[in-house]
Amino acid sequence: MPNATLKWCGVLALGLGLSVGVSLDSRTVDAQAPSAAPAPAASHAPSALPADAQKKLIQDYCVGCHDDAQLTGGVSFQAFTSAAAVDPVLAAKMVHKLKTGQMPPAGMPKPDATTVNAFVAALEARALPEAAKAAESTAAAPVQVIAYAHTGDVMTPTVQNTMVREICTQCHNDKQRAGGVSMIGFDVATVTRSTAQAELAENMLAKLRAGMMPKSNAPKRPDQASIHAFVVSLESRIDRAAALHPDPGTRTFQRLNRAEYADAVETMLGIDVDVSQWLPPDTISHNFDNIADAQNFSPTLLQGYLGAADAIARLAVGDPNAGPGSATYSVDRTASQMLHVDGAPYGTRGGLSVVHIFPADGTYKFKMLFHGTPTGQLFGKTVLGEQIEVSVNGVREAVLTIPPTLDESDPNGLTLETPPIHVDAGPQRVSAAFINRFDGPIDDLLEPHNHTLADTQIGDGQGITTLPHLRDFTITGPYKTTGVSETVSRRKVFTCRPTSAAEEAPCARSIVTRLATQAYRRPATPSEIADVMKFYDRGRKDGDFESGIRTALQAVLVSPHFLFRVEDRPAALRAGQTYKIDSLDLASRLSYFIWAAQPDAELIKVARSGRLEEPAVLDAQVHRMLKDPRAESLSTRFASEWLRLQDVGKMHPDAISYPYYDATLGDAMVRETQLFFNSLVQEDRNVLDLLTADYTFVNERLARHYGIPGVAGPEFRRVSLVGTHRQGLLGQGSVEVLTSVADRTSPVQRGKWVLEVLLGQPPPPPPPNVDTNLDDSAAAAQGGRTLSTRERMEQHRANPFCASCHSVIDPIGLSLENFDPTGRYRIKDNGVAVDTAGNLYDGTRMVGLAGLNAALVKHQDTILEVFTENLMAYALGRRVEYYDMPTVRSIIRNAGQHGNHISAYIVGVVNSPAFRMSRAESTTTTAARQDQ
Repeated sequence: MPNATLKWCGVLALGLGLSVGVSLDSRTVDAQAPSAAPAPAASHAPSALPADAQKKLIQDYCVGCHDDAQLTGGVSFQAFTSAAAVDPVLAAKMVHKLKTGQMPPAGMPKPDATTVNAFVAALEARALPEAAKAAESTAAAPVQVIAYAHTGDVMTPTVQNTMVREICTQCHNDKQRAGGVSMIGFDVATVTRSTAQAELAENMLAKLRAGMMPKSNAPKRPDQASIHAFVVSLESRIDRAAALHPDPGTRTFQRLNRAEYADAVETMLGIDVDVSQWLPPDTISHNFDNIADAQNFSPTLLQGYLGAADAIARLAVGDPNAGPGSATYSVDRTASQMLHVDGAPYGTRGGLSVVHIFPADGTYKFKMLFHGTPTGQLFGKTVLGEQIEVSVNGVREAVLTIPPTLDESDPNGLTLETPPIHVDAGPQRVSAAFINRFDGPIDDLLEPHNHTLADTQIGDGQGITTLPHLRDFTITGPYKTTGVSETVSRRKVFTCRPTSAAEEAPCARSIVTRLATQAYRRPATPSEIADVMKFYDRGRKDGDFESGIRTALQAVLVSPHFLFRVEDRPAALRAGQTYKIDSLDLASRLSYFIWAAQPDAELIKVARSGRLEEPAVLDAQVHRMLKDPRAESLSTRFASEWLRLQDVGKMHPDAISYPYYDATLGDAMVRETQLFFNSLVQEDRNVLDLLTADYTFVNERLARHYGIPGVAGPEFRRVSLVGTHRQGLLGQGSVEVLTSVADRTSPVQRGKWVLEVLLGQPPPPPPPNVDTNLDDSAAAAQGGRTLSTRERMEQHRANPFCASCHSVIDPIGLSLENFDPTGRYRIKDNGVAVDTAGNLYDGTRMVGLAGLNAALVKHQDTILEVFTENLMAYALGRRVEYYDMPTVRSIIRNAGQHGNHISAYIVGVVNSPAFRMSRAESTTTTAARQDQ
């Protein structure tokens, strides 16, 4: 193991309240290092390789890659003299590599087995005694449990300081600086006067609440009652000071992210556009894509906004002069095309169905590209008479027979194209789907599977049912434009129509005023309307009335008042002063929090009346908005990003090992979690139901995967989990898939996910040189069988320098080992009975999912705190800082009095000073920056 590895493990262990107790100074082997003292002789030392033979072996087989120039793996052996001079950590890593056959690499010269075994013996004589010594020193010392004086939950500052001095400084001292922190000199009295001490105090409280400090095997530790009194007393001290001098924090302007931009366009114009074709992906910070200070603004983004505004304005108003263009829609390669696709006409299978916005009435062509075999032939060519149907709004427009002789070498390749088809302007549902010619089970030599393109080489074989698959669907046109029909977007835009030249300007002003007011989320000012009217005049000069409106709409869509949520600030404020958020800005904050969308007419009306700031009125609006279907954004936006559901689509289980998994199933898992969280909001349930709920939402595809009977059809419905092996969020396939790798589960990723997402205690990432792939080891198979994931993890943890880190992470992940990489329940892994037993870092015994959930509920204070922090970050559009923690605790206390219902947390965030107030930022002039 490279030296950097041990440093990382030490940081991780100390950050989690553990300790390794070893330090390193160099990443290379240095024979002259002062620390390189001869190691105690091991029991097998007589068979160890002599020092001169060790040096020759290294020179002959290792220095070719591990020299000062290449530093392969961050290690050089040029100065190697003997195993006795090697750093113990590096010696342990070398032993592991040699024993598992990873070194020397395959294809490179290797010494004979006897020489390797003798060299390993010499290395172990250096590595193992050091590790054993550290382990023995830790295990030998009995843990002294101390009861510190306190009355109920009250502990005096003097006793608190004593507890810190006697307990915390065991690891957090000036010498060890566990986690990079020293508690020497820490004084409870300073936490309300020093920013650094306040941050340190909040980090300490988070560790104590989560049960990660003090470490369980520390020589001295307080009893649980003392820890509780310490936490409550310190929190009370901080919270009292915060109540006297509240700090609501500050936030720079917020830019609409892609989802908010698309929603605003749909609300204003009635068209659902895919803005990803113009706007780059949003930066995710602190779990979310709406964090203000992470929203960069670049020339590329500006160009994207200009392109989006031009295209959207033309689609909304229509363009009778539109020239031919094209748009291509692709089918996910892992999606099954054997079943009916939502939106396509019944009687079809596979293909796709999309809503495409046509810019004008006219003729369009539709081109279909099919999947091929590795040799360029049509996949599924053995089935004759296959047809594909193109329909518009469910009406068949063309049926094409697929020639089995299609080949990439043909002039048109594997594509078919329809004749010109007339389509009216506006959003129309277009489907390209295969005619379904049979229904029922497939009786093949191979078991049917959902990932039908897992092996394209069987696409032209006999005796196997393989059907043609659509790859891309391209729409081109218009070729002959006949005008622009009335559409939803045109009705939204043209609320008046001039009948004479004199009526044009007043009508245009009326349209511009309404569009600008809606886009800017407040009444547009006369000067702002005048600015947009200049663009109308420019467009009208070059065309007709509609051209003028289209140009004006384009100007509105690129206006900073639309793209940025800039909040008004009272004049003459000094830096650091706090102020109330303006009513209209408060309405916007509230709407984007609960709906991820613009405020509606009622919310704007209440805000303009000045009554929104009244507590009763504000609470009434919150509850009204939570009952609105748009509140589902709390699941599709907030919960999806907090729980990292976007990562489900990035994980592709191995098609050979798990042929029943496809993109359709992955999408169903994401939807399950979204519907589950939405039910918590709509039914106003306890936040802890995230862990303990005995129900979920499935459709037929997902129910079959879970083994839940009695569910038919594509619609999702609520089902009971009583009597199953599933419970709450951690029993859902989305979490299990996104925390796996292609061919196996990953206890490390699953444990890391729980630590980060639910407990807010992320372990640091491994260093670049650490081997984290279990499959690179020849020991993945022993005795003619493949080891289970647990067995391989136990081998990995056998290295004492890695054990301290993985002992925290792995038991959490191993408790979920009953669920394979696709979320399917299992009782064996590679033929070995699944063992889910283990201990949480605090010593709580866990067996399986139920045991893990019970152990996490014991730390419900931390679960609720992390949930509230994430909810606040999403609502505020900024990171939650140390000075926000008194507000977080206040929200949790109040919600606890209302059964921890989700609405209580949402109302608590909305009524918090951080949501309703802001702090004036200091401004720096250009001259001042130059002086700096």
